[in-house]
Amino acid sequence: MKIRRRLLYALASMLTLAGLALAAPRPAFAAALTEVTSFGSNPGGMRMHIYVPDTRPANPAIVVAMHGCGGSGPGFYSGSEFAALADRYGFLVIYPSAMQEAGFGKCFDTWSAAAKQRNGGSDPVSIASMVAYAGQRYGGDQNRVYATGSSSGGMMTQHMLSLYPDLFKAGASFMGVPFTCFANAADYPPGGQCTGGSMNRTPQQWGDAVRQASAGYTGARPRVQLWHGTNDTLVPYSLLQESIEQWTNVFGLSTTPSSSDTPQPSWNRRRWADPAGTVQVEAYSIQGAGHSLPSTGMAAAAIAFFGLTTPPTTPPTTPPTTSACRVTAAVNAWNTGLTTNLTITNTGNAPITGWTLAFDLPTGQTVTGGWNASYAPTSGRVTATHVSYNANLAAGASISIGYQATHTGNSGAPTAYSLNSSTCTTG
Repeated sequence: MKIRRRLLYALASMLTLAGLALAAPRPAFAAALTEVTSFGSNPGGMRMHIYVPDTRPANPAIVVAMHGCGGSGPGFYSGSEFAALADRYGFLVIYPSAMQEAGFGKCFDTWSAAAKQRNGGSDPVSIASMVAYAGQRYGGDQNRVYATGSSSGGMMTQHMLSLYPDLFKAGASFMGVPFTCFANAADYPPGGQCTGGSMNRTPQQWGDAVRQASAGYTGARPRVQLWHGTNDTLVPYSLLQESIEQWTNVFGLSTTPSSSDTPQPSWNRRRWADPAGTVQVEAYSIQGAGHSLPSTGMAAAAIAFFGLTTPPTTPPTTPPTTSACRVTAAVNAWNTGLTTNLTITNTGNAPITGWTLAFDLPTGQTVTGGWNASYAPTSGRVTATHVSYNANLAAGASISIGYQATHTGNSGAPTAYSLNSSTCTTG
């Protein structure tokens, strides 16, 4: 068994490296990948990198692109075509790095009980925090957020669509598995029932798992694109059908496709449309392919499915500026507690209607209450949002807000203030 596992690990590593060789060459003028070290609540202990194209609209769409087991965010950036497509179409790309060890190295947690609950903890909460940060820092449109990923990242794609249907508009899962396929950590590859080739639930059972994950949600569900190689033995091709059954049931559609075609040689595509004609589920069977997706052109097909193929017309901005501001902080600390008063000044020439102030809370501090604003989350990168009586901030005017917090020794003031995504000066 140990020999078999080592062989499987070596195979997975070789396939991952093969995928990294498929990226399109980047233009010389392209922006650089940037690491964000403090982006908010991070129970998964993950790393975040973001790619912000030089040319983009004021409120660009956000694509979360996730690597396979043993990979990393920077590796998926270098080895996939999503950043080059971001240069062309002007959307942001978040590249999370998984930090939890599984059968093939560091993988995204789709197995734990916490990860299967909305806001339950682990990697899903960390990824949702990254999306919120992209909105606060770069003006990313929270109504146009999309997920994609390969292998472990493809699994997390279907996972996030299940847990946060109100946040994600669509997803493209390469070599993934249905939501709740893994019973626990012991079920994760290699071995286990999910990827052992014997997983078979009814469409109703699969659909119920998604509905239970977001109980009470009645809004639109994210559209789903699925990709799998017919010769994939690491994540068996049979799991594509299980994913199809899950998502068609979620949409209340028959498992019989509305249409099928071959958009490229070896790409067999099936589509499931709702009564209005909108394709809600799309599945690609890649003939003869193993555990090696996405390959050339597949990222472009995913971006087209998301509806992000309109080039931006606005000039380069880094980052978008919506206001000018200054923040001063006054901390009063004792034992394990403190209060912090923040004075926000609009140093711009135009009034601000509706504001949010984001800042990094020092490590070990937790907000327990506040005044003149609402605060969320309670640690990490916190966002203070105006209340009804102080939503407007005239040019040259100031307002005071504050909070109470506990601390474990670090009673310092917050850092990295930004007002409506515009960086503020301090003092």
